[in-house]
Amino acid sequence: MSGSNSNKPDDAFLERLAQVARQEQFLTVLSREEALARFRAAVPHAPLPSETVPLAEALGRVLAADLASPIDVPPFDRSLVDGFAVRAADSSGAAEASPLRLRLNPEILACGTAPALAVAPGTATPIATGGVIPRGADAVVMVEQTEFVEAGEGPSVALVRAAAPGQFIGYAGADMALGETVLRRGALVTAREIGMLAACGLAQVSVVRRPRVAVLSTGDELVRPGERLRPAAIYDSNGAIVAASVAENGGTPVPGGIVPDDEVALERVIRASLDACDLVVLSGGTSKGAGDVSHRILSRLGQPGILVHGVALKPGKPLCLAVADGKAVVVLPGFPTSAMFTFHEFVVPLVRALAGLPPREEASVAARVPQRLNSELGRMEFVMASLANGPDGLVALPLPKGSGSVTAFSQADGFFAVPASRAGLEAGESVALTRLGAGVKPPDLSIVGSHCLGLDRVVGLLAERGLRARTIWVGSSGGLAALKRGECDLASLHLLDAESGRYNAPFLQPGMSLAPGWRRLQGVVFRPGDPRFEGREPEAAARAVIADPDAVMVNRNTGSGTRLLVEGLLQGARPPGFWNQPRSHNAVAAAVAQGRADWGVAIESVARAYGLGFLPLTEEHYDLAYRDERRDAPALAAFLALLREPSTTAALAALGFSRPEGGACA
Repeated sequence: MSGSNSNKPDDAFLERLAQVARQEQFLTVLSREEALARFRAAVPHAPLPSETVPLAEALGRVLAADLASPIDVPPFDRSLVDGFAVRAADSSGAAEASPLRLRLNPEILACGTAPALAVAPGTATPIATGGVIPRGADAVVMVEQTEFVEAGEGPSVALVRAAAPGQFIGYAGADMALGETVLRRGALVTAREIGMLAACGLAQVSVVRRPRVAVLSTGDELVRPGERLRPAAIYDSNGAIVAASVAENGGTPVPGGIVPDDEVALERVIRASLDACDLVVLSGGTSKGAGDVSHRILSRLGQPGILVHGVALKPGKPLCLAVADGKAVVVLPGFPTSAMFTFHEFVVPLVRALAGLPPREEASVAARVPQRLNSELGRMEFVMASLANGPDGLVALPLPKGSGSVTAFSQADGFFAVPASRAGLEAGESVALTRLGAGVKPPDLSIVGSHCLGLDRVVGLLAERGLRARTIWVGSSGGLAALKRGECDLASLHLLDAESGRYNAPFLQPGMSLAPGWRRLQGVVFRPGDPRFEGREPEAAARAVIADPDAVMVNRNTGSGTRLLVEGLLQGARPPGFWNQPRSHNAVAAAVAQGRADWGVAIESVARAYGLGFLPLTEEHYDLAYRDERRDAPALAAFLALLREPSTTAALAALGFSRPEGGACA
């Protein structure tokens, strides 16, 4: 009898046993969709405020504001090969059987050396890769295509092949133009963006602050890795996995260690974590056992308290979601599989949103090549490409910039390979695009055509509304061709029809419409104080300098709207510098400002940025064309609506652009 009495449970144990038997039940179990909706409604999934960090610390961060290049990259016309800077006209007729001899100028243009001598007719200047193109030169001949000659009149070089104008020249601003938006708010800073920022000379950058995420593990059974494992205990793997996943998704984990199943101690740790961090994540303590106390604590931490306790997931049912005065507290199930499933489903989207990162995406995607792509047989070629939504699915648009370009990486969604056994890919052929950086989702809106700082501003306003636009600059004609092929949503253009005197509309095909954009002043640019231009009418000044053999012009590329205006001024003339044909207004202004040319045609805003004189020629129409069938697509409709808003007109006016009457779109 006495032995039986010695084994009788005391009152404290009986109370404990009764507590276990009662078991605190879940709140109403919700569907995954309902749980996500409650969580998103209560916790803003938006980027945190910005902070400025040194460039070396920006890797993996997200830009908090649009970044415009403060300089031209490259800042001058440069040679792309080792060779000789020449006038292309001097090489006409050169062949191995009948080489042409040019006298060498007494200077060598190594990298970092400013030219002191102009390339006069019949002369050439040795130049290294990256060297500054001297005045008078409009092409570079590779050293492999020449022979050195020691003649009586001095050292000469014999050309065995003719050079084309612009050959092996990288023009100023061809990669990044002064004032061009090169990175947009929300861009992930990887090694390629670090290179772009460094190329622009930027030593620090404004980025989204990383969310601080407290990571706690609860349970009397847990032991830290590295310590001796006691009976009935397990190592804490959840804490390490969650912390690593937080860092992997843009957050800063703040390890809180293991907290025992003690209600007072756990509440103290959670409250301290809420004070120090943006988000608190616990693992364990969500089920209905007597030792799980976290859900009781959450009900008294702050409003609104528990949002979800129990989700219809397998695994992951015990998930608990709460908010305490604006900060989320997430209690994951204790089993590692359940914990990580629910973490990636519910917590990862919040961490990434707070860090300014896009949702996680797949590693690769299938797309088709829109046009035949030539490649060198015998060498595997990796082609950088951006994605666009074509009429029959995703299109991989090869980027036009070459190996010297930094921005090709920034514009690329990924790359695909052309096998060494192939001499190219056929139009419509499917490729597997391997992602770069954040992912391979195509932009909401694709814009191809002529660059303008005004369009940069409008695209930035669109981004503030959550819509991402991809811009690719190939000139007005190139943009219109891309629109005709269905490779973009909008073509930006400023083409003048000489016969009708109208801009842009005469060039549209049936089924296309024009959204009137804004007006830009085009004119002759020159260095201030030049008496050949100061105070004169632009046409008269142009006639005078065209007749002056010492005056050097800088032209524009064929297919650009500005080229048509230049041709009207020249009236068939081909003055010195005619074959110098960069692709941007900035490159024209840079050539004039640096004295490599005396005049050219560019827009007023660029002339002002470079401190140049400006003689107005015409107010051109910079518009945007689109296909009628796409008018109601959400992103395009949002863009067209944005153009109609008075705030857009004001933003463009601040940049020096005027709008058509009322700013209405067609």
